Amino acid sequence: MLSLVVLLVIIIATLLAPVYASKVAKTDPFASNLSGTIVIDGQTVPVIQPNPTGLGSTPIGPTWQAQYFLGADTQGRDVAARLLYGGRASLIVGVASALVACLIATIIGLLAGFSGGMIDATISRLLDIVWAFPIYLLAIALSTVLLVQGLSIGPIEVDPGSLWLPVIIIGFVFVPYVARPVRGEVLSVRRRDYVEAAIAQGARRRRLLFKEILPNVLPNVIVIFPLMIAACILTESALSFLSIGVQPPQASWGTIINGGQAQLYTRPMVSISAGLMIAITILVLNILGDGVRDALDPRAKLRLRRRKREQA
Repeated sequence: MLSLVVLLVIIIATLLAPVYASKVAKTDPFASNLSGTIVIDGQTVPVIQPNPTGLGSTPIGPTWQAQYFLGADTQGRDVAARLLYGGRASLIVGVASALVACLIATIIGLLAGFSGGMIDATISRLLDIVWAFPIYLLAIALSTVLLVQGLSIGPIEVDPGSLWLPVIIIGFVFVPYVARPVRGEVLSVRRRDYVEAAIAQGARRRRLLFKEILPNVLPNVIVIFPLMIAACILTESALSFLSIGVQPPQASWGTIINGGQAQLYTRPMVSISAGLMIAITILVLNILGDGVRDALDPRAKLRLRRRKREQA
């Protein structure tokens, strides 16, 4: 429950990014502000300050007040505002990619496990082909190609700068990692007594699939879903850090880390803040996934009751 509360706080904070930027920070997080100034303790201070060595310049550090709470980046943009906007993009891509992966994988897993025979063998070999590639290597290869020409499949066209492009790429890459467990669960459920009883009663394939098998497979998909969101956010951050994920003018936690790596010694808060947000989000999603698994696992409930009786 604590992880769920933390996750909701993160989601609400990122959704309120426009409010923070316009009402609190009073700055445009996507516009360069190299000549901007800020008032601190009654003194007007430039956002981009001259380097004490006389070589180059240094963005202002954390002010811990409304404007430039976490400092500025090399373009004079408010890091805190960009952090919230970047969180929106990272969460949108992570959730959408996980939905795409789980939806396609559930359909494929049901089809393969229920049909069996040649259909199962063909689908399994196709999944093996995708599985054979390392996740990041395949995602980087697809992103590098599609960022040049975009994606066009019949009437569907995806612009290279659209968030849908990393969603489709990441969702496709993770399909085998969900389809495999779903297929295995379908094969197990097919042998259960209630399925055999439904077959003996003359139940049609549609009823077997949607009334008997799917409801007993969905809990596994629900358990996997938060873990898939975490994995998708990590993958999106890695691609964006390499500049082949979320494209400007949009920002994500990965692009913020990439932009702040040149300032690690002078303004480390730029990269550290985005890295901490990724770490906290991934942590709470993993804890939430474990909690959902325990909630949907009747054996876990029996173990909990037995432990309470022993403690009493």
